[in-house]
Amino acid sequence: MLTLILFFSALLLGMPIFLALLLAALTLMYQLDYTILMSSTTIQMFGSLNQSGLLAIPLFMLVGELMNKGGLTKKLMATADIFVGGFKGGLAYVNLLTNAMAASILGSATAQISVMSQLMIPTMTEKGYSKPFSAAVTIAGGLLGPIIPPSMLMIIYGVVAYQPISALFIAGILPGMLIILSFALVIILTGWIKGLPAGEHMKHKNIRVDLIAGILPGLIPVSVIIFIVTGVMTPTEAGAIAAILSFLISTCVYRTLSWTDLPAMFGAVAQNTAMITGLIAAASLLGWTLTFDGIPEQMVAFIVSLTDSKIVFLILVYLLVILLGMFLESISVMIVIVPIILPAAITYGIDPIHFGVIISLATLIGLVTPPVGPGLYIAMAATQMNMGALFRAVIPFLLAMMVCMMLIAFFPALSLWLPSLM
Repeated sequence: MLTLILFFSALLLGMPIFLALLLAALTLMYQLDYTILMSSTTIQMFGSLNQSGLLAIPLFMLVGELMNKGGLTKKLMATADIFVGGFKGGLAYVNLLTNAMAASILGSATAQISVMSQLMIPTMTEKGYSKPFSAAVTIAGGLLGPIIPPSMLMIIYGVVAYQPISALFIAGILPGMLIILSFALVIILTGWIKGLPAGEHMKHKNIRVDLIAGILPGLIPVSVIIFIVTGVMTPTEAGAIAAILSFLISTCVYRTLSWTDLPAMFGAVAQNTAMITGLIAAASLLGWTLTFDGIPEQMVAFIVSLTDSKIVFLILVYLLVILLGMFLESISVMIVIVPIILPAAITYGIDPIHFGVIISLATLIGLVTPPVGPGLYIAMAATQMNMGALFRAVIPFLLAMMVCMMLIAFFPALSLWLPSLM
């Protein structure tokens, strides 16, 4: 109890999450008089980071930086407009389709919402779309980032749960497509009920040129998936190739990036990587302490005593992760909860790959749910809207997301069919 009080008190006081986790771990050791563990804390923290899979994190972060700074995301938006811009409510579909293509590159929901808020919200409001709806579509599209490969959350889950990252990447493809279709259905229903502006293509001087310009950036995620599925490369190697391709396309083809831009991008990637690895090290120390005290086994026994239904268990997991996501960032939730809950999932006969997709989806709800909801704050900064109005506009997309989550829980084949073909 003392550990929980100190942990949440530290969060409320604004302490960085990795320090709050470290404080909780050390407090639990002291409370249980595990002095032998205290002497091994540095070894445990180093061991948690001494995994080759973690190298994929900075590489895919670098890909996202190169795509943004090199203007490749704008190329994707122009390509999406060619295909769906002419439909009624066309810009909403352009927003969603661009998010789907960019998701496979950025891999981070917050980064994607930030980029697309600057690109799409002003354009949509200028064309007659309401500001809340424009922001809601952008936020919803940003939720595709952690599920469509290459996904940062999947990498972290793979490291924490000791699961193959390549299989996790492939497992997110069909759930990602299902979510895209559900969001498109929300846009269609909104057009029927409230009405949306007539579709019109943005100005294309040469459709063939714009199409080719968008195909080149689109080849980056396609090549990553092909390399991983065929077993030619590991996710880490594929991330390195994707970074090289992003740099060559930006510098040699479009000339929108130069060597002088690299130091700033490397600095941003290093800072974000340090934040994530710090979280992993501190959370692994806490999980190690909890395991030493038998907490995961006690948790498994408690959950099994509540229900023997796999579906009820998954619903409880959804509720728990969504609740934690209202207060913690999604990566933190993933790192803290997986070591404790995964043994229970295995007891219920749930495939760890399928469970990784479920956990990743559940953490996304917290990104756009008050009181924390970082995705909401990013869109609020871009639109100068209050949280209440923005959250109300996001609710239809959240409901569609939850329906998809239940379908994925009921039908594991949505996650496991493609990995089974590898």
